[in-house]
Amino acid sequence: MGKGITLQDMSSYALAFAVVAITLAIGATILSQVQTTQTSGTTAYNATGYGLTGTKTMSEWLPIIAVIIAAAIVIGIIVTSFRG
Repeated sequence: MGKGITLQDMSSYALAFAVVAITLAIGATILSQVQTTQTSGTTAYNATGYGLTGTKTMSEWLPIIAVIIAAAIVIGIIVTSFRG
């Protein structure tokens, strides 16, 4: 059987979540800066707009993902403590 989730695993999950959030933020910043250099209505302008829309959609899921990660950690800790 696996070892379950321990308190030491929390730091790696938190770090992974922070990396995803930072990556989305940096990507959105780059896309918005690139879009300002494009002519409105062109393919490049529209492509960066779609990229910003996709980034916005993904970032809207971050709070839900955080709750799921927290719940999985709590459940894992509870299961591990009862297994011992």
